[in-house]
Parts: sequence; structure tokens; C-alpha cells
Amino acid sequence: MPDRSAIPNDHRRELDEWRGKIDAIDRQLATLLCQRLRYAGNISAVKSRIGETVLQPEREKEVLANVLAMVETPLMGPAIERIYHCILNESRLLQHEWNSEKQSLSSR
Repeated sequence: MPDRSAIPNDHRRELDEWRGKIDAIDRQLATLLCQRLRYAGNISAVKSRIGETVLQPEREKEVLANVLAMVETPLMGPAIERIYHCILNESRLLQHEWNSEKQSLSSR
């Protein structure tokens, strides 16, 4: 890591400004991801009532196609796809956990 004192103040300010913008986006993303996970929980409950499985490959393809259609440059596409694979995987895992917890509570 470079010596911070060797970086000119205007570059340091610019770096801090960009980091501040990223921090603001991270706060928004965390809020939106929590909301998305809550919605996934609601979807899990509906799937359970109608007898559908958590894994819905066609829906996941649809979600990926929707978000990939919004990328600004082709260079961003693979990164967005990897990020969304993680999001979808975590949503699935959480749905499985909620289903297991619900089954555990109903068997008591």
C-alpha cells in the first residue's frame, strides 16, 4: 500500500469523494437486498402452499436476462452475471432455510 502522505491532497480528496459515493450506494444496495430477501421469503411461502419447489431455473434465467439487458457496457455483463448468480443462490438458500424452519415449527 502506498504511503498516504505521498499522495497529493487533491487526489486524496478525489479518492475520498469516490469512496463516499460508493459507500452511499452500498447503503442503498444493502437496503434493497434485504427487501429482495424478504420478498423471496414471501415467494417461498407461496411456492410451499402451491407445491412448487424453491429452484425455478426458468425464472432464474428470466431474472438474469432482465438484469443483463440493463448493463451499460459489454465489459460489465460478466461481472453483473456473477453477482446475480450469487444473489440468486443466496435467495434459494434462504428459502430452503425458511422452509426447514417452518417445517420444524409445524412438527412441534
